[in-house]
This record gives sequence, C-alpha cells and structure tokens, in this order.
Amino acid sequence: MKRLALIALAVVSIVSAATAQDKPVSPKAEASGTIGTTKVNIVYHQPSARGRKMLGGNEPYGKVWRTGANDATTIEFDKAVKIEGKDLPAGKYALFTIPGEKEWVIIFNKEHKQWGAYSYKEKDDALRVTVKAGKTPSFVETFTIGVGKDQIELSWENTAVAFKVK
Repeated sequence: MKRLALIALAVVSIVSAATAQDKPVSPKAEASGTIGTTKVNIVYHQPSARGRKMLGGNEPYGKVWRTGANDATTIEFDKAVKIEGKDLPAGKYALFTIPGEKEWVIIFNKEHKQWGAYSYKEKDDALRVTVKAGKTPSFVETFTIGVGKDQIELSWENTAVAFKVK
C-alpha cells in the first residue's frame, strides 16, 4: 500500500512539473480588425524591453527584423488592399521590417511560415514601403501591434510606426 502511494505521488509530481508553465518571455498575441471592408489578422510574439535598449540596440537599425519575437509575424488580408498607395493582393504574408531612426521599411513577404528572419529572402517580397518613424507619448515596454481605422500601428520603447491600409 505504501509503495502504491509513493508511485502515485511520484506520478502526480511528474505530471504537475510537466504541465506547469511559466509565462513565456515573448507571449503570442493577435491583432485583428476591419479596415474599410477588409478583415485584417496579425499574429506575432511580444518581446519586452526589460531594461535593454531594443530598437537600435538588440534589434539594430538597417537590418531585417521579424517584427516581434520567435516565429515571423504574419499579417493576413481577406481582400486586396493598398498599402501606402501600393497594391497588395489578398493573402497571408510574413511581416518584416527594417527599423531606422527616422524611417522604417515595411516588408510583406510571401513566405509566411518562417522562424524569425533567418530564412528571409528579398526575392520573396510581395511589397516594400517606407514610412516615417514617430515617437510614442510614453514608454512602451512590450512590443505592440494594433489595427486602427485606416492603418496598422507598431509601438515599442519610444518609437511608433504606422502604415496606411486602404
């Protein structure tokens, strides 16, 4: 009987340890909305600054960034759209960026199933646009993407970037 109780306790301990999960460092997030009559869905992971210099530091200016953490961020439009006045067919894309101090390049890449930007190939870009970088009203600890009335907004640390969708 004692042996059975010890085995049961060991099994419960192993199962509890295996199922206990800490909060992920860069949790998965989703931003969805409708711009005009187009449904937009964005899936990404949210890194936090945690006292580090991220934009222009850990995420250097001038280099392709996965626009989040872990898997490449994906963005999906159910209808063809215009991004900053340029045509983009309906579909699902990896959303990459090239951050800069004053401007960011926003990249819609046809290969949406990627880990980070390690397999990124410029030849697979469906569209690139350049937008101005702005300042956030206050410090944004955790990287955030939002779907606005007529734009997609990216915010992190003291930087805000948006691109128009029509």
